[in-house]
Amino acid sequence: MGAQLSSIIPKLHGRLMPTLLMMYVLAFLDRSNVSFAKTGLAANAGIGEAAFAFGAGIFFVGYAFLEVPSNLILHRIGARVWMARIMVTWGLVSAANAFVHSPEAFYAVRFLLGITEAGFFPGVIYYLTRWYPTSARARSVGIFYYGAPLALTFGGPLSGFLVGRDAFLHSWGLHGWQVMFIVEGLLASLGGIAVLFLLKDRPEQAPWLDAEEKAVLGQALAVDEGGREHPSVLRTLRDPRVLFLALVYFLIEMGFYGLTFYLPTQVARLLGASIGLEVGLVTALPWICALIAVTVIPPWCDARGNARSIGALVTLISGAALAVSALTASPLVALIALCVAAAGLIVSPALFWTLPTGLLGGAAAAGGIALVNSIGNLGGFAGPYLRAGLELGFHSSSAGLIGVGVGTAIGAACFAVAPRKS
Repeated sequence: MGAQLSSIIPKLHGRLMPTLLMMYVLAFLDRSNVSFAKTGLAANAGIGEAAFAFGAGIFFVGYAFLEVPSNLILHRIGARVWMARIMVTWGLVSAANAFVHSPEAFYAVRFLLGITEAGFFPGVIYYLTRWYPTSARARSVGIFYYGAPLALTFGGPLSGFLVGRDAFLHSWGLHGWQVMFIVEGLLASLGGIAVLFLLKDRPEQAPWLDAEEKAVLGQALAVDEGGREHPSVLRTLRDPRVLFLALVYFLIEMGFYGLTFYLPTQVARLLGASIGLEVGLVTALPWICALIAVTVIPPWCDARGNARSIGALVTLISGAALAVSALTASPLVALIALCVAAAGLIVSPALFWTLPTGLLGGAAAAGGIALVNSIGNLGGFAGPYLRAGLELGFHSSSAGLIGVGVGTAIGAACFAVAPRKS
């Protein structure tokens, strides 16, 4: 059994992960490319610091509203059709960011983007439980988490390049930031159409697994499912353990988005340059480090079953690195600290998801994972808003990042005592 599973897991990686990574890269690009449009939105749409922070974060409020119902629909009708719908609609809404002309319009489009994307991430996490046994869970989620650093490694230079084309595009009546939203949004809609042809809902439907492989994988998944709890969805949504896990994820995401939405601006300040291709390339460095870390650490944790303790340690290091990047006077030290923080804030959520997926099964898993993600992702609203509020309140560009770092360290303490399957 073990030898057979060991040959099946790489096949799952090769068949599933390219499509799932494509989806996550486009999702993350469309939710975070607003950071590259920050200067243009201020100049052309009158969106100042506070309005930008609110608009960047309100995405997660819309996202939270429909997470649970979206994931329950996915559980009922299957991932292929529902994921395609999500991608096509979020891509069109993301492209509409190009036409905002006021703070109110910016808020509306960002809120609608959250609504249309709702269910994507928890849907994929739940989908992975239908294909990967527990023994490969951290590894599979870790590979999926390549999507965020890949989006920021390659999407950063792409977004920086497009935003920097203002002079070239001026004769067309468009600014570079507008073209960025249009191009990257329509890519997501095209990706959604492709999902209809690339994904299968369950291992039994996979033509690239033979009958013996399906039987071996099905038995491993059945054993895992039998060891999980299957309460009603309503009971799951009230479970204190699930709510505590949501708090942990909230604090991790607060640190992650408190870094992500401001990273291009912070790098530009370190370099003494305006946002363009150069800043986009340097901004990619922390995410390259994150790719390396998420390649090495989750498989190591799978082999030792220590995802919770290592996840807590990695989260603590990330919080400290965020504070160091704000306090140091050296641009080089600040950049190194940002690399450490970015790496940790990609690895820690990948390890975190082994906890809720190990506790719950069936519809309870679909609802519980969605609830954890919806509450947790409100950290994406709180992080940028907290950072902007502290910077304005203390009249210091460092205060916000220090505050986000402290919040991440608190998240590490909660991670260390988070509930898991006994």
